[in-house]
Amino acid sequence: MPAMHSVNIRPHIIERVTARRGKSHWFESLDSQRTALVVIDMQSTFCEAGAPAEVPTARSIVPNINALSARLRAAGVPIFWVLHANTHLGERSDWEMFFNNVVADDVRSRTMESLLPGKQSVWSGLVTSPEDVVLLKNRYSAFISGSSSLEPMLRNYGIDTILIAGTKTNVCCESTGRDAMMLDFKVVMVSDCCAALSDDEHLATLETFIQQFGDVMSWKDVVERLDPSLPLGPA
Repeated sequence: MPAMHSVNIRPHIIERVTARRGKSHWFESLDSQRTALVVIDMQSTFCEAGAPAEVPTARSIVPNINALSARLRAAGVPIFWVLHANTHLGERSDWEMFFNNVVADDVRSRTMESLLPGKQSVWSGLVTSPEDVVLLKNRYSAFISGSSSLEPMLRNYGIDTILIAGTKTNVCCESTGRDAMMLDFKVVMVSDCCAALSDDEHLATLETFIQQFGDVMSWKDVVERLDPSLPLGPA
């Protein structure tokens, strides 16, 4: 299994944010009644070896996502699995800007086929529960208009804080997190439950995020701020 990211936010970034706002973390505590875990794109297209958009490190974060989600369910925190899907009719898709410019012709058809809505399910290594919510998005961000039903669902659940996990850290996770903050959600990027194609890309997002868009915590930090009584050992 590929190794997890082994990078941490650098001291000078922590010093910068502390000087600016008087503390390093945005949120000292989390309210279980108003928090949800949003897991982005943990599906075959990104997790499976040899898949057209494989992120090898995504497989390494599965144990941490399972550990976190188990404890969140115990605290009554809802879990949202947000999977990417695009429809197409012949050679035309619902996101031509992406398919015509981001992927080469020899990858385009494989990617389009792999992302058909009817084929999407949560990656097999992840533990889900019947009370979890699974929904689809068709853009990097789950919050951009028309992408998914995530925002109205969260509002209807009374959620004002979201924890972001999944892949890629610097693409769909970051895009979703940035838009969530702009929509006045409190956002926490769960650093050891996110995966990118390189340590540098992963770290760049975490350092940008903690400065301008939301908090960055490990899954154990999240649990401790949410409910100190929850165990941190094996679920």
